[in-house]
Amino acid sequence: MNIVVDTSVIIAVLLNEPIKASLIEATLSATLCAPASLHWEIGNALSAMFKQKRLSLDDAQKVLRIYKQIPLNLVDVDLGKSVQVSSDHGVYAYDAYFIVCAHKLHAPLLSLDKGLKLAAIQAGIKLMEVI
Repeated sequence: MNIVVDTSVIIAVLLNEPIKASLIEATLSATLCAPASLHWEIGNALSAMFKQKRLSLDDAQKVLRIYKQIPLNLVDVDLGKSVQVSSDHGVYAYDAYFIVCAHKLHAPLLSLDKGLKLAAIQAGIKLMEVI
């Protein structure tokens, strides 16, 4: 089964957030998928943590080594459809990419981002919830 995972899920796992074990358990038998933009979004999240003094460069490099071990199926998404979803649901393009990816794969979306989850529901995407 394919599951589209967003940046918030990957970051939570990489940074050992309290929800990490539940996320891993929920996705054990699945193929994890994401739009190809995920790599750059991970980099952006790490750079934001530098600015907030939450992460050092050494720690970020350790995080990236772990990230490279996560088996991910990166999917090309249609930019035109993504812009349309962005306009229709009032989200940034980087959130729309995940919605378009889930739609393309007919897969549920796993996200910890409330705004993305709301837009995905509005777009008819099934959510996968983890508690």
